[in-house]
Amino acid sequence: MGIVEADTSRAAPDQPLVVRSSRRAWERRYVRTVVAIDGVAALVAGMAAYDIRWADSAGPEPRWEYVALSAALPLLWLAAMSAARAYEARFLSVGFEEFRRVLIAAVAVIATVATVSWATKAETARGYVLIALPMAAALTLLGRYLLRKWVHRERRRGSYMSDVVLVGHARTGAELVRQMRRDPHHGMRIVGACVPVGGNSTDLTDLTALGVPVVGGFEDVDLALRMTSADAVAVLPCPEMDGAALRMLSWSLARSGIDLLVASALLDVAGPRIAIRPVCGLPLLHVDEPQLAGGRRVAKALLDRLVAVIALIVLSPLFLTVALAIRLTSPGPAIFRQARAGWHGSEFTMWKFRTMVRDAEALRPGLDMLNQHGTGELFKISADPRITRVGRWLRRTSIDELPQLVNVLLGQMSLVGPRPLPITDRRYEGEARRRLFVKPGLTGLWQINGRSDLDWEESVRLDLRYIEQWSLALDALIIWKTVFAVARGRGAY
Repeated sequence: MGIVEADTSRAAPDQPLVVRSSRRAWERRYVRTVVAIDGVAALVAGMAAYDIRWADSAGPEPRWEYVALSAALPLLWLAAMSAARAYEARFLSVGFEEFRRVLIAAVAVIATVATVSWATKAETARGYVLIALPMAAALTLLGRYLLRKWVHRERRRGSYMSDVVLVGHARTGAELVRQMRRDPHHGMRIVGACVPVGGNSTDLTDLTALGVPVVGGFEDVDLALRMTSADAVAVLPCPEMDGAALRMLSWSLARSGIDLLVASALLDVAGPRIAIRPVCGLPLLHVDEPQLAGGRRVAKALLDRLVAVIALIVLSPLFLTVALAIRLTSPGPAIFRQARAGWHGSEFTMWKFRTMVRDAEALRPGLDMLNQHGTGELFKISADPRITRVGRWLRRTSIDELPQLVNVLLGQMSLVGPRPLPITDRRYEGEARRRLFVKPGLTGLWQINGRSDLDWEESVRLDLRYIEQWSLALDALIIWKTVFAVARGRGAY
């Protein structure tokens, strides 16, 4: 079956695993570095606020209380971050939760200072507070962000990773391994697997072909942990790992320093939509419906149009320059129009700068054999001969997409959303059709995760993840990451 041969003698069921006091030493160093960054940020902010507030020699005399407050600000700041649980390792280095907790702590400090000043009738210099606390928050976020990007680079090289033992069926396990290797910045590396005995041999071969040793069955988790020295156990959805089995596994991991991660059967659903709700003594997973309507949708639409208007005005000189360059270097119009499927499948005309020769569509049948996406609705060639010299630069920089701001202004598209789907003779069904529940976007998860390098299935998966997890904060994060994705130019062709 491809299962690794090993000594099957295991400790007695009541014998706990060896406690790993030295596990993930890099993680403890990371936390200490974050604490140091936060303390330095608060100290610099306090000193800068003191200097700015009393820089004018003609102004009021500086008071010793503010010198003391500047010195004590790092302690207050670190205490607030700790109370907001901003130093828990599970929130660090990935995801928006770390930054959210920093903002919560910053608001708490501002509220505390204001309340104490009012209660004690202290004459706190508002100028000092308005400079010190927002600056401390900004420097803290910047420092954590830069540290995070450094760790992500190291993880792409294989460092600062948590070793994980996988428990589940081989097929879903192989899918998880591929996904983790596509996104190494999450910091997890599968080093072994426990799969049910007698499973599909093809699926088992698929898992071992990825370099993941299959140690044994579900009863061999302790053995797998001893063999691999893993930091965590990840349990995938499967009928064998029911409540009783998970409870026994959690007991066996108690006090060992090994994390237990349980994947939900509801893929791509996360964030505020999920909450644990106790019912009749059972912890049930409460899942809210996706927030695809209501006030937040109105806010998103208003923000889309506001940004589109401002961007069109600011970028109008660039638009004129690009249009002139296209017309001078290639015969044909500067703007390319194409029918796309919009909200609920309604057809609209999408605008782009023309990047191909004028008769590009007529030349496509002769290039079908070169299509790098043989399935689905995508047609991409990394060295498409129809692309003009100017067009290649426009695609690499994504400037060719900017005329879609007109579509955003008309309400046909959004700044962030799923990839716009082409109009085809057959209807979109199943998962692909759910992408039509929201407006297509000028950018999206597909834009920051590979662009044209993505196959059809991966593109659909990312768009569905966006729909299931949509929020204004996610939109802001995608727009922020789009800037760096465009700068790298990966997958732009």
